[in-house]
Amino acid sequence: MATDVEVVSEADEPGWEVDPDDEWGLAVIATVGRQLRLRREARGMRVPDFAKAVGYGEDLIYKIESGKRIPRPEFLDKAEQVLRADGLIVAMKEDVEKVRYPKKVRDLAKLEGQAVEIGVYVGLSVHGLLQTEEHACALFEARQPPYSQEEVERLVTARMARKAIFEKSPAVALSFVQEEASLRRRVGGTMVRRRQLEHLLEVAQLRNVTFQVMLTDTVAHPGVDGKIELLKFADGTAVGRSDGAFNGRPTSDPKELRILELRYGTIRAQALTPGESVAFIEQVLGET
Repeated sequence: MATDVEVVSEADEPGWEVDPDDEWGLAVIATVGRQLRLRREARGMRVPDFAKAVGYGEDLIYKIESGKRIPRPEFLDKAEQVLRADGLIVAMKEDVEKVRYPKKVRDLAKLEGQAVEIGVYVGLSVHGLLQTEEHACALFEARQPPYSQEEVERLVTARMARKAIFEKSPAVALSFVQEEASLRRRVGGTMVRRRQLEHLLEVAQLRNVTFQVMLTDTVAHPGVDGKIELLKFADGTAVGRSDGAFNGRPTSDPKELRILELRYGTIRAQALTPGESVAFIEQVLGET
């Protein structure tokens, strides 16, 4: 067994934080940690020896085994090899992969994955389903207090995973209304911004996507209070949310959904047509 492995400390390799509000995720990570500890002990390895063998700091090993950190896939691969676990540890990677994303992101992705129709109005930033990886990274890096680089990578990966919705069959009907300001905001460098605009043009050409721009000089409309989201499902049910209605909470109440649908319909009527919106993005791209 190699003894010259470069040890990665917790400071350099913090691992993924466990979401304290994610009961299922906490249970999964606790089970994974317990199995790792039992396997290590069955091999007669102390934590210092195991840490040295896999190339990670002892503090990180203790936290993973106690269910306080989510192990990365490469850590599990090394643990599988060192402990000669006959596939037991590698088999846990699938469950770990599911809980590596924050619970609220998983919940949102699950709803989007079940929807047959999605309508969104966004004012401040490009909607997550429309963002390029570089654009999303620049947004997360701008957050305050700042995320660690590990957390930025984790969140970007989760956001990109949601875009699998564009590959669903049958296709999901997607409707987006973006405020002009979100398209002109200088997120990232020039090339990041150009690629984001080019990506919007590509998405706008998809047959199952309707993309519209709300110009800044448009008169007041029902979206000035914030984001509106509407998701409809195959069984006829729906869920909606608006920053400016019902305390911002998700709702499935038919009366409240009708209000959100009325607001979203009015917004779409006041926005540029899809054709005009494509021409507008091309204009902004030409100015970049």
